[in-house]
Amino acid sequence: MNDVLFLEYPKCSTCKKANMWLDAHDVAYVSRHIVEDNPTAEELMAWHQKSGLPVRRFFNTSGVLYRERNVKALLDAGMRDEEACALLAENGMLVKRPIVVGEDFVLVGFKEVEWERMLL
Repeated sequence: MNDVLFLEYPKCSTCKKANMWLDAHDVAYVSRHIVEDNPTAEELMAWHQKSGLPVRRFFNTSGVLYRERNVKALLDAGMRDEEACALLAENGMLVKRPIVVGEDFVLVGFKEVEWERMLL
C-alpha cells in the first residue's frame, strides 16, 4: 500500500490519538496540517465522492466557526455539495478531522474499527 494522506490539526486530541494509532500499526503516511495547508474545494469534492459519505460528514460540527457561521442552517436549507466543499475550503477549522485519504478510500474522523478494516 502506498502512503496515505493524513490530514490533521496537531493540537486536536483526536488527531493525536489517530497519529499514535497510525504509528503503532506501522501505517505509512504523509501528514498535512489541515489549517496551514487547507484542502481545496476540488480535493474536498473528490474526497467526498470517493468516501460515499454525505458532505455534511466533512464538517467539524463541534467547532466554533461551524456555529458562528450557522452552517447547519445552510446545509439544512439545501446547500449543494459544490457549495459545501467551497465553504469547507475557506478554513481548515471547518473541516472534520482527522481525514485519511488512500487510493480508493477516504476516512473521516477516527473510528478504530473502520481504520483497522481499511488500513491493516
